[in-house]
Amino acid sequence: MGFTIMMNQLIEFSINHWEMVAVFLAILATLLFVESKSGAQSLTPSAATNLMNTEEAIIVDIRPEKEFKSGYITGALNVPATKMKDNLTRLEKHKDAPIILVCKSGVTSGASAKDLKKEGFTKVYKLQGGIAEWQSSNLPLVKK
Repeated sequence: MGFTIMMNQLIEFSINHWEMVAVFLAILATLLFVESKSGAQSLTPSAATNLMNTEEAIIVDIRPEKEFKSGYITGALNVPATKMKDNLTRLEKHKDAPIILVCKSGVTSGASAKDLKKEGFTKVYKLQGGIAEWQSSNLPLVKK
């Protein structure tokens, strides 16, 4: 009985606030489209840690050098997104290894993932929430 009441309330809300529902659906569709276009699966910090430990995943931090030096994941390579195409030869030896891209908040790594996929990198992932989520999960950072 409770489920029916909730569904009726949801339908009533949708009818009364159709503009809000339409905007929500548009944002949801956009997020899903952007995720699928990057071609990279998002990993939570714990899933990324697991991949690092079990499959020796390579961490590629795409933030600018100044941000990178303020705190980065142990063993991470700094390849700023703006210089990704110029540094592909540096990453070439890791072509078959899992690569986890890290940015500030998990938003900009999709474009770099797309670039790597175009160049034949097969196992490209994005750190969900970026370095901010890593810190929120109380995981360690190296600071220079």
